[in-house]
Amino acid sequence: MFSEQDLEQINGKGIGEDVVLGQIENFKKGFPFLPIDRPVCVGDGLLRLDHDRISTLCLLYEGMSRGKKITKFVPASGAATRMFKDLYEYLDGKPNDAAEKVCDNIGEFAFYDRLSSFADTSDRRAAVEAIVGDGGLGYGKLPKGLLLFHRYDDGAATPFEEHLVEGALYAKSGDRVAIHFTVSPEHRRAFEQLAERVVPVYAARYGVTYDISYSEQMPSTDTVAVNEDFTPFRENDGRLLFRPAGHGALIANLNNIDSDIIFIKTVDNVTHRSSLADTVTYKKLIASLLLDLQGRIFDMLGRFDAGGCSPELVAEAEKLVTGDMMYTLPKSFSSLGLEEKFAALREILDRPIRVCGMVRNEGEPGGGPFWVRCADGSCSLQIAESSQIAPEDKHLMKKATHFNPVDLVCAVKDYKGRKFDLTRFVDPSTGFISKKSKEGRDLLAQELPGLWNGAMANWTTLFVEVPISTFNPVKTITDLLRPTHRQ
Repeated sequence: MFSEQDLEQINGKGIGEDVVLGQIENFKKGFPFLPIDRPVCVGDGLLRLDHDRISTLCLLYEGMSRGKKITKFVPASGAATRMFKDLYEYLDGKPNDAAEKVCDNIGEFAFYDRLSSFADTSDRRAAVEAIVGDGGLGYGKLPKGLLLFHRYDDGAATPFEEHLVEGALYAKSGDRVAIHFTVSPEHRRAFEQLAERVVPVYAARYGVTYDISYSEQMPSTDTVAVNEDFTPFRENDGRLLFRPAGHGALIANLNNIDSDIIFIKTVDNVTHRSSLADTVTYKKLIASLLLDLQGRIFDMLGRFDAGGCSPELVAEAEKLVTGDMMYTLPKSFSSLGLEEKFAALREILDRPIRVCGMVRNEGEPGGGPFWVRCADGSCSLQIAESSQIAPEDKHLMKKATHFNPVDLVCAVKDYKGRKFDLTRFVDPSTGFISKKSKEGRDLLAQELPGLWNGAMANWTTLFVEVPISTFNPVKTITDLLRPTHRQ
């Protein structure tokens, strides 16, 4: 199937021929739908905490996190093209309400002052062209992290800067704030230049030292594209076409972060600082829950290794696993011998941990929390996208009360302080196939299991309810007109 030139290209990306053949086989077989058992709801896989408990946990966070190495992990790759879809349609002669709303409220956007230096903003077409075009702001080709989102008395701020602020407020290790951005190669220098300009300003303002780092999606995580007959798609020069494999590829980047606590939040999910209080409160809350659960798991693992197997210890561990860890054991567990139970429980306890904030479903896009049946008859807590749910199970989505706003805090070390190899906990069967095109030719593309979906399928997972005020993504330009993005 592959020529010498193909093999040289494959090896040059750090991918084995067997991996590429496996990807092609995935196209042929397809990926199975998730075996959904039921939606997660309050009292059945989802924690809802009262005000006093929230306040207590937030106060405890300061002490519990002291001495911990903390990193804020921000996926920030990709251009904001989809954010401006309506504006591109307007320029193509297709009037739409969104474009009209932008023009009607042009002075309300944080980028207005800069925009007006490029175009007469009273000329609607000229203003729209200046927003997305190369002769103006060029926002159509820039990543969201570099766009001006919010206006303040001392100027306008990008999402990159808003993550600096958030980091200083809940992700400090002493006076050090470590933030890691995953960026695309063509935009990395622009991020670095912005950091050179603004990081000293925020460091002085918040009395912290920032440690800003970057990584790019690894070429070895790209997936081969195929034609609709499953033969490799080739570019005009005959070379194989490899494509970035979605945010699931970032598990490799996350795997390189050496920290005790890692906050994960997408780059566009930021709010104006006047509306930031809930975000800070609930970030501390979910991190406190993580550290509390981790402490009990570590204590149990220490006792396992120190005291050996006893009926009492196994019973106590089973209570922790099925209670606080919300893990459903397979029916066969009760018939296992003591040593077998001991080994099974230890394997469940010794995993990376994530606590995920979930907001009530009010019609916003996002994956949902579900109980998913496992092959051994157990059930686990998973975040599932609509594309992963079979048509006959779609009615369960309508019953879902909450969805995932990509609001996670993770612990990726074992109880002896050694980093887990996160690639061991991925469910490779949860990839995704989509239809794309290249230069007018149709192709099939393959995405790896999503970072917070299948890539974390075998983590210990805890879901907790957080308010909708903590979820402020900017998917379209008109989202910037929402109150949480304005003073």
